[in-house]
Amino acid sequence: MRKIFFTLLLAIGTSCYSWAQETFPRNGVYDERPGLVTFTNATLYIDYQTRLDKATLVIRHGKIEAAGADVKIPAGAVVIDAKGKFIYPSFIDLFSAYGLPPVIPASVGFTSPPQPESTRKGAFNWNQAIRADADAAEMFKVDNRAAEDYRQQGFGTVLTQHPDGIARGTAALVTLAQKRENEVILREKAAAGLSFNRGSSTQDYPGSLMGAIALIRQTYLDADWLRQHPNEEQNISLQAFYANQKLPHIFEVSDKLNVLRADKIGDEFGQQYIIKGRGDEYQMLREVKATNAPLILPVNFPDAYNVEDPLDADLIALEDLKHWEMAPANAALLTKNNIAFAFTAADLKDKKKFLPNIRKAITYGLSEQEVLKALTFTPARLLQAENQVGALRKGMVANFIITSQPIFQGDNVLLENWIQGERYPVRQLPLDVRGNYSLQVGGQTPVRLEITGQGDKPDGRIIFKNPTEKDTTKIKVRLNLTNDLITLAYNVDPKNPESQVRLSGWYTTGKPGFEGSGQLPNATPVKWVATLEKAYPIPPAPVAAPKTPAAAPLGAMLHPFTAFGRTALPQPETILIKNATIWTNEKEGRLENADVLLRDGKIEKVGKNLTANGAKTIDGTGKHVTPGIIDEHSHIAISHSVNEATQSVTSEVRIGDVVDPEDINIYRQLAGGVVASQLLHGSANPIGGQSALIKLRWGLGPEELKIKGADNYIKFALGENVKQANWSSQHTIRFPQTRMGVEQVYIDAFQRAKEYDQAWENYRKLSKSAQAKTGAPRRDLELEALAEILNKQRFITCHSYVQSEINMLLKVADQMGFQVNTFTHILEGYKVADKMKNHGSGASTFSDWWAYKMEVKDAIPYNAALMTNVGLVTAINSDDAEMARRLNQEAAKTIKYGSLSEEEALKLVTLNPAKLLHLDNRMGSLKPGKDADVVLWTDHPLSIYAKAEKTFVDGTLYYDLETDKQLRLERDKERQRLIQKMLGAKQSGEPTQPASVTRKGEVKHCEDVVAGN
Repeated sequence: MRKIFFTLLLAIGTSCYSWAQETFPRNGVYDERPGLVTFTNATLYIDYQTRLDKATLVIRHGKIEAAGADVKIPAGAVVIDAKGKFIYPSFIDLFSAYGLPPVIPASVGFTSPPQPESTRKGAFNWNQAIRADADAAEMFKVDNRAAEDYRQQGFGTVLTQHPDGIARGTAALVTLAQKRENEVILREKAAAGLSFNRGSSTQDYPGSLMGAIALIRQTYLDADWLRQHPNEEQNISLQAFYANQKLPHIFEVSDKLNVLRADKIGDEFGQQYIIKGRGDEYQMLREVKATNAPLILPVNFPDAYNVEDPLDADLIALEDLKHWEMAPANAALLTKNNIAFAFTAADLKDKKKFLPNIRKAITYGLSEQEVLKALTFTPARLLQAENQVGALRKGMVANFIITSQPIFQGDNVLLENWIQGERYPVRQLPLDVRGNYSLQVGGQTPVRLEITGQGDKPDGRIIFKNPTEKDTTKIKVRLNLTNDLITLAYNVDPKNPESQVRLSGWYTTGKPGFEGSGQLPNATPVKWVATLEKAYPIPPAPVAAPKTPAAAPLGAMLHPFTAFGRTALPQPETILIKNATIWTNEKEGRLENADVLLRDGKIEKVGKNLTANGAKTIDGTGKHVTPGIIDEHSHIAISHSVNEATQSVTSEVRIGDVVDPEDINIYRQLAGGVVASQLLHGSANPIGGQSALIKLRWGLGPEELKIKGADNYIKFALGENVKQANWSSQHTIRFPQTRMGVEQVYIDAFQRAKEYDQAWENYRKLSKSAQAKTGAPRRDLELEALAEILNKQRFITCHSYVQSEINMLLKVADQMGFQVNTFTHILEGYKVADKMKNHGSGASTFSDWWAYKMEVKDAIPYNAALMTNVGLVTAINSDDAEMARRLNQEAAKTIKYGSLSEEEALKLVTLNPAKLLHLDNRMGSLKPGKDADVVLWTDHPLSIYAKAEKTFVDGTLYYDLETDKQLRLERDKERQRLIQKMLGAKQSGEPTQPASVTRKGEVKHCEDVVAGN
């Protein structure tokens, strides 16, 4: 006889309680049952890689008692035959806010009233975004509605954390059972959390990504200092922050670059983060792999864009088109590179998409075993909870799911989710009632009822056989089945529409079949019963492991992952450029019909009639070769804001933390002959952030762009911006509000820096025993950077316009014992060039920008030439992504305005900025031994007709006119392929999202501020 699926027998399972907590009194009679249930004949996955057929699983008191192929069924157990069904460990989600109150993000804009200090009451940290004292377990409340959404996707356990702030406190590991809070919490403090998002904090600082990074770094230092000096102050937040350091740390980031930034912080402070990413990690596999960070991957794959309108389609960046296609392959590509990860349902608006999206990831080359590992073993291991959840071994929590087919098979139905030994139905399989029955209606002679059809859509017929005759009568039955309820209707006489019998009933489990009541054609009520005689044959469950489908076809990976990225990174070559006009910027001057040899990233020789074995020879006849252009003042390739505009002194922030190697302006400027840039903080405060000096190595990661061994720089500023004169009327709080106040900011900052530096000097002079006794002074990242200036380890580039303020800063510098390396903008430099020269400063200016605000009313186009003639090292800079593409032309203007020689003009954008950046020993001229940063021009380099035909950085060809043409064709071809694929996706019924502007590469300037972080 056919066995009925066990869900019909599990009413008893719902009354099996796990062991109640002994400390809780009971209002009523104690009724503790052992919750002893045994599942037999199951296909059982002990863990992600161990499958047992015809296995037995025993649970008692909410725990696994036994699991295996030869398990003895304990006396008194409820036995459930799970033949044909599959049992897996329930899934674990490491990133949720289940059961916690919602976070209301701060609504802060450029016109919002400033809030420089925290408004949080109590002995907490100075910054509201540091909420390390937050305890998810204290805030947690069981939410059965939210739990049900998770349970239906196979989850039994989640890590829940309040996602508010930069330091988020502790997370709790909880099950999704419908019990008391204290019963479902498996670990009160299972992990700690961090992010770059200040969340609900309305405090101004940090107002940028680099500010958030600086705040995290300072918080680590402060927590450690407070540990060593516990009597210095009471700070609940810092005490909690330090106490949480032994926990696993989950760092939420918004994209692949922030994966690298977060990991860099972890490396500095000895913490290997688990990083919850965006799902774009495949775009920087090499760099992400180098972090060694395990990842938490969302599966909120983007919908196709609606690209039917070609004008709309043109708004979408190539990288976004490609991400739509490649996002489902993220996990498979990470697996191939041995990068550990767990999956999360976070970021999905509808959690019902979780399993379908997981199955989609499988079609892109991810094995089902790896998926199961990422949903069970890996999250448990990362939380060091593998002895509790993630597998089905003795003593572990009885969290498991029961499915009709292998879990990731497309036609699988997730039937039940057992959590802490309690059953939570998810879906019922359609009752398969196909077979032959003996039907008896009232006292009538039994007849044969045949039910056929397809599972939940059965049909039937009744066969009447006359006992005195050999023939039979077959009557069609109209049959409807809803779960285990059935209705039947048929006409006894097919030719008589008024001979209809109507029956209604339910499925019976004791003796398989149906019973119920109905009416005969004459309205007489009757009872009826249908007894199963022969069931429809059920095929055996598959035993072979499912095959991984072939990966879906994808477009090529690009480096960087944007337009004009390449499928393979360019490599350094041995290059011999012959018969060109060589602008050496050295004593040799300009050489006609000469050659330059590049080898191993360096300039090997400059001269005539050069030869080199194995070199790639380029004919430079009629062309010009110059050193690469260096932009002393740039704001390209910076993620988020160029300003941390919230405080007067922000010397702790570092542009180097937020370098964006995918900014299209890098490629555009290579096309203008630029090989290096100083990425400067903006001019929103008197003392801004630290600079980053980069080479434009298009396609490499952020750390690989930085110039190794370069000196350290920092941005200062004078004028309207720093006193917020051109800000909204709300901004009248932050000191300084006048130019006089700016002077006092400098004096105060450097006086504090001197005292700080002296304190550390005194500490270093102590014996080790005395150091241990007194403890080290508190490290202050803000004052540390200023002390580096005093010790000539960091150099100033100062935004400046007005003569009086330039004189003021020179006076303060002399008074406080530091030097201003470079005055940038310096549009009134011609008035004070002699004083700047006596001080030892250089100048970096515009060629002919003027009249764009009151501070520049005295600007003249002769400024650069006049300062050069006085003997100042003078450069022409851009401060603008567009202008940087034509700095050669900007330099040429000084020939007209000031009568500089052609070689002097070229030095304004090559050798002179190299001198200002202390890089002239390796850049800025064509001298053997220097870096092979070289540009081959189609024409005279100061001509408006000249194009950079080839731009070499360290001997690697990063820009080439002919290659650029090919890249444009490839870009357009790839866009069209993806657009056609999206059109096909829409036609096949896939959801789409509206097209919107996603193009990147915005132009940033000194005064630009992005509200929030």
